[in-house]
Amino acid sequence: MDGTSFMSVDEVAQTLGVSKSYAYKIVHQLNAELKAEGYLTISGRVNKQYFIERTCYGVTKKER
Repeated sequence: MDGTSFMSVDEVAQTLGVSKSYAYKIVHQLNAELKAEGYLTISGRVNKQYFIERTCYGVTKKER
């Protein structure tokens, strides 16, 4: 992942170790959540910070 603020479907698939088609479903779900909160979303991309918060990568063991 480079210094951009959005992740592509390919990056989501690689990070989570899932297929590209399942990564599309995840991106779609996360974007739907953001859209419901009033944020502008980009199809096929997800905000990197929101992705990290919503996956296990945003939580340390002490916080769990």
